[in-house]
Amino acid sequence: MKITELFKNGEFVVTAEVGPPKGCHVEGMVEEAKEYLSKLHAVNITDCQSSVMRLSSLGMCKALKDAGLNPIFQLTCRDRNRIAIQADLLTSAMFGIDNVLALTGDYTTLGDNKEAKPVFDLDSVSLLHTMTTLESGVDLGGNALVGDAPSWAKGAVVSPCSDSVDAQLAKMERKIAAGAQFFQTQAVFDSEKFIKFMEKASKFGVPVQIGVIIPKNAGMCKFMNNNVAGISIPQEMIDELAADKERAKAGITGLEIAARIIRECKPYCQGAHIMSLGWESKIPTLMEMAGL
Repeated sequence: MKITELFKNGEFVVTAEVGPPKGCHVEGMVEEAKEYLSKLHAVNITDCQSSVMRLSSLGMCKALKDAGLNPIFQLTCRDRNRIAIQADLLTSAMFGIDNVLALTGDYTTLGDNKEAKPVFDLDSVSLLHTMTTLESGVDLGGNALVGDAPSWAKGAVVSPCSDSVDAQLAKMERKIAAGAQFFQTQAVFDSEKFIKFMEKASKFGVPVQIGVIIPKNAGMCKFMNNNVAGISIPQEMIDELAADKERAKAGITGLEIAARIIRECKPYCQGAHIMSLGWESKIPTLMEMAGL
């Protein structure tokens, strides 16, 4: 089911993000998803996130769809030229996977196969344009597709807590012009920054899901502050995690922080996207604490 239909119906759309295994056996991940993620509207499957080689996003999407979940196919431009990208998009339509999140992708030197040659034939904006073009019944070469044209709910990413808000708004506008119908944000830890961003971004009239990470400990937060673009974690939040290491280790403090961010920001957005980073089992508790 296209999540754009849920937005149109006025639902507060809740999704989560999980990474495929580094191998070909998915039974355990499918069972875990059925247990912990079945109450979500959809589940994002990452596409070799951080350039670490894993099972393909498209293959994992098919496995979750067969198990009764609603997958969102994350598609990056790092590893494919436009021929392969269009082929994967058509394959997703054949499988009935009609939610796609367009990403440029992390550079290969960040990953575990550093000798890999990056492609970047397209970027996230031209990938959105590619989907829009295929929906018109032709490919990027102007060649007609056989049969009915595909159709997707086309998503994109924005970083609301970036130092350059105007630049993010400009990127958002370009993505909408290329076909973006909803946005999922980079992880938000500063509610005030997010609210100020949304007060400006609301003019576009496109649904936005706030990105939320369950912070595991103070060290993780310090690392993200220093190494992840677009993330800004207030010192008082780091201090909160450091105050009681046992509560933080158990996930209690992180859940309280994530739930608080969702509650504070919910009036200003149309959904929440949870990046659990291996803590999928805590998502049902987070949803309850956040009132979702």
